[in-house]
Amino acid sequence: MPVSQPAPLPPAWSGLLDDAAMFPPGDVPLHDATAAHGEHRRARYGDLLGSFVLRDTDLPLLRGVSHPLSVVVTGGAGQVAGPLGIAARLGLSVTGLEIALRDPDDLAGNARRVVAALDHARDEGLLTDEVTVFVELPQADPSYGWEAAADEVAAAELRIKLRTGGVEAHLFPTSATLAAWIDAALDREVPFKCTAGLHHAVRHTSAEGFEQHGFLNVLLATGRAFDGASRDDTVATLEERDATRLGVDLEEVARARRWFTSFGTCSVDEPVADLLSLDLLPHDSTEPPR
Repeated sequence: MPVSQPAPLPPAWSGLLDDAAMFPPGDVPLHDATAAHGEHRRARYGDLLGSFVLRDTDLPLLRGVSHPLSVVVTGGAGQVAGPLGIAARLGLSVTGLEIALRDPDDLAGNARRVVAALDHARDEGLLTDEVTVFVELPQADPSYGWEAAADEVAAAELRIKLRTGGVEAHLFPTSATLAAWIDAALDREVPFKCTAGLHHAVRHTSAEGFEQHGFLNVLLATGRAFDGASRDDTVATLEERDATRLGVDLEEVARARRWFTSFGTCSVDEPVADLLSLDLLPHDSTEPPR
């Protein structure tokens, strides 16, 4: 009797999850995190995986890893070239570079310094077109300086990184703030990724009492904002706690992925479980490969 083939994963979810198991609150040791990442990639839901996220200081400890990596630069613009050089010497596949702006008094100038450092790395042959660069903007309501920095990111054809949570309640932006960030990215036609806090598919209150955004809420809010939804409607989508009322449509998700490209998660299992429970993945997705 022929063995039935597993149902394919919907393309709308491809590469959605960047595996950030090494970051809080996961804090998984490097060796354990890379081993688990390999298991996730071999699973039938493996297409959901984007990159494995690690700090630049972890690169010298990696050996024999072929997974696509996204490197978080732990210092300023002057630290861009070094990690790329280390990765090249070790034969590692860097597909993403993530750097935060660290000068709140001159965000636009900070962004220009990052762009200059990236240009230097390109001139040195260390940064190729295959590496997607995300610039993390501060967790604040968009001010003139914030908007000016976003303009610099857009002009350099880079991408934006938005921090949607953390280990303390104040690190979770309000829905109004997140809606403003989304609008700022869309106004400039700049794709973005999110990091931290998107532990589950739908908005909820965590056991610690934190109001946490759902990654489905963010996806749908992004797509609807691009289609012309008002700021109030975008906020309402971010605030919705009922998956049925969200009205998840895979074609709508696929369109939104043009802008909201992925999010870093310290637990791949949680978003996979949520998508399964909402019947948004085939139910044989977590069976071991034959």
